[in-house]
Amino acid sequence: MANELANLKPSPGSTKRRLRVGRGEGSGKGRTAGRGQKGYGSRSGSGIQAGFEGGQMPLQRRLPKRGFTNIFAKEYAVLNVADLESRFEDGAVVDLAALEECGAVSQAGKNGLKVLGNGELTKKLTVRAAKFSKTAAEKIAAAGGTAEVI
Repeated sequence: MANELANLKPSPGSTKRRLRVGRGEGSGKGRTAGRGQKGYGSRSGSGIQAGFEGGQMPLQRRLPKRGFTNIFAKEYAVLNVADLESRFEDGAVVDLAALEECGAVSQAGKNGLKVLGNGELTKKLTVRAAKFSKTAAEKIAAAGGTAEVI
């Protein structure tokens, strides 16, 4: 036979038919369908759950639990005054869109932008943000700029 598309088939022994279990006694896998007699593995829905360690106390239950997560916590993108000094010209308007454009902030936090007071500022900037720390607002005002809360 020639090697043609019409004659192609898998090598002998390389494929195996799917075993159809629970199809009667004559199939060889009837009655208990290969699940054995009684026990956990014979029941529907059986299978080891995630984290099960054979009856030993699971790791997530052995470890101590500490603290909690505040579901009402506000999430801000944070930026220091020093970053404003190096990235913007004198007299510029700084808002979230301008910061994302220049790469200072990768993405906005759920509640916007918060400016912190780490570093020095000598340029007169108009900064628009959701929140300012007290030192950040003082440094922006001292440089002759304005800190506008959105």
